[in-house]
Amino acid sequence: MNNTGPFFRTIGLSILGYFFFNWIGATSEATAFENLPWLWYLYATIILFYIAGEACLGALSRVLYLSLKPDAREKYDKNTAFAKAKQFKWIKETYKKLLGSKDIEEEHEIILDHNYDGIKELDNDLPPWWVYGFYASILFAVVYLVRFEVFDDYDQKEEYETAVAEAQIEIEEWKKTAKDLVDASTVVLLTDAADLNAGKLIFQSNCIACHKADGGGGIGPNLTDRYWILGGGIKNVFNTISEGGRSGKGMVPWKQDLKPSEMAQVSSYVLSFQGTTPAEPKPSEGEVWIDPDAPVMESEINEVVQDSLKHPAIEVKDVKIATDKN
Repeated sequence: MNNTGPFFRTIGLSILGYFFFNWIGATSEATAFENLPWLWYLYATIILFYIAGEACLGALSRVLYLSLKPDAREKYDKNTAFAKAKQFKWIKETYKKLLGSKDIEEEHEIILDHNYDGIKELDNDLPPWWVYGFYASILFAVVYLVRFEVFDDYDQKEEYETAVAEAQIEIEEWKKTAKDLVDASTVVLLTDAADLNAGKLIFQSNCIACHKADGGGGIGPNLTDRYWILGGGIKNVFNTISEGGRSGKGMVPWKQDLKPSEMAQVSSYVLSFQGTTPAEPKPSEGEVWIDPDAPVMESEINEVVQDSLKHPAIEVKDVKIATDKN
């Protein structure tokens, strides 16, 4: 009995099933099995049922074969052998014809006049795949010579630089969808409602114990004013959440608990507290943070100067330095 058929059918079904499930559920960021882990159970169940079905059919076929009488079994074996011999007959005959080989009864027609101690040589043709491959290599060599030596097409250095430039473009496109690749140097302020809502949930789950739900501050500093201990802005806030606050008295680093995309979301939500009025605001801590990359308007300078009168720790020369940078 032939047992290779069910084996190859099972392997083929497994491969097709994997690519089919991956095709219907994959995204640009992950495979279907990563997005929907329960697909592994469905996939394994289908394969197990198929294997069970093949085993049942094989067992039934074996039982029926053994139940045949000797003459019927012999006839069945002959028919099976004949069908196997006829399988792929056209391909076998075509290849044999291209090969130019002869049956052992006809080998006398292609024996060469070489006789070495009784060892004779047959004049068989080269295998067709070898001959056509050789012709293809000659054609490729001619085209290559004309293109790169006669017409002086691009060289290896140009090809390398082009490949690097194309790869860089692909990397930049990939970074747009790879949200968890973000870090403190590449993070940007998120303004989409979905991101801010996700950041709100993270804040409510992890941060309100120290900063209160409205950002007014408790154990941690007030997040609604313009004063920052470790710097404001999305990059500084992201870095503080990721690496933690001041050693020994600041908050713990969250990079082991939150994904980079989640830290970007909660950082953006924290900055949305700016300018709001909490119920019980904690006194300001740190210094006024002015974005060095943002243009400073005259009204903002006057506001900081007036604020510095209430907080002597802030000097007007700091504002001058910030304006000079712009």
